[in-house]
Amino acid sequence: MLRYVAVRVVQGAVVLALISLLTFGLIHAAPGSPISLLVGEARVTPETIANLERRWGLDRPVWEQYLVWLGNVVTGDFGQSITRTGTPVTEMIGEALPYTLRLNAAAITLSIAIAIPLGIMAAYRRNTMLDYITTATSTLGVAVPNYWIGLLLIIVFASQLGWLPTYGAGAGWRSYVLPVTVLAFEEMAGLIRVTRGATLEALGSDHVQTARAKGLRERSVLTGHVVRNALLPIVTVLGYRIAFILSGTIVIETVFAFPGIGRLFSDSLFNLDYQVVQALVLLLALIVVTGNLLTDLTYALIDPRIRIAS
Repeated sequence: MLRYVAVRVVQGAVVLALISLLTFGLIHAAPGSPISLLVGEARVTPETIANLERRWGLDRPVWEQYLVWLGNVVTGDFGQSITRTGTPVTEMIGEALPYTLRLNAAAITLSIAIAIPLGIMAAYRRNTMLDYITTATSTLGVAVPNYWIGLLLIIVFASQLGWLPTYGAGAGWRSYVLPVTVLAFEEMAGLIRVTRGATLEALGSDHVQTARAKGLRERSVLTGHVVRNALLPIVTVLGYRIAFILSGTIVIETVFAFPGIGRLFSDSLFNLDYQVVQALVLLLALIVVTGNLLTDLTYALIDPRIRIAS
């Protein structure tokens, strides 16, 4: 078990290094320069631009910039923002991360609390009105873009009815209602489909038929045999979605002008703020790698038949 964890950690470190290298190369290959965006339309001399590039190390070869950045990251220094001159990147992430964590925690909790019971009941009552409505709703959630749903909710509940704020996070818990609803609806759509499919497969398995033949109550069969065996694919999806939901908030936070890391990432990418973009990509990649590792380890806790080679 320890050997397996160690191997996966090493693999994750290699993946993070490759992602950071690829991201560094792509963002430096993008047209434009952060210094040009910083200066704007102001009239400055070429010497001034050269001094600014020298200050931020942009006059060095790309490979040398990457090695310097990587060496600083190893020591915990992610550098300073170019657009917010003098502001440490860690401080900017620290300001934005709590908003994103609260947003995603609420969305994941809401989607799990609704989607898993609905998926199980839709499978248990197959071909009933509940099943039809649940399936149609989940299909709609998968097919419709989340940004379109967000804009529609803004028009109805913010602009027309005036019940909720249109943007930002300055209205307390009311600011979270619309973005959490959009994120949770998207997550529920996929989770309901997976839960329903896994439950249907478990209901038709031999051990469930045997349990019924032994005279066990239907409730005991459902909770003790069906749900337990349906959890593996559900955990797979949950681990995957939890790992990627933070990156999925980029669009939603932009739509609602929410001051989280998604909005910070889009703004920094637009302004070619290399240091911030690199740090955020590394953070999101670390979350994905960690989420996948925790998902694999959870398998062994749910199903004792699964053995991870040590």
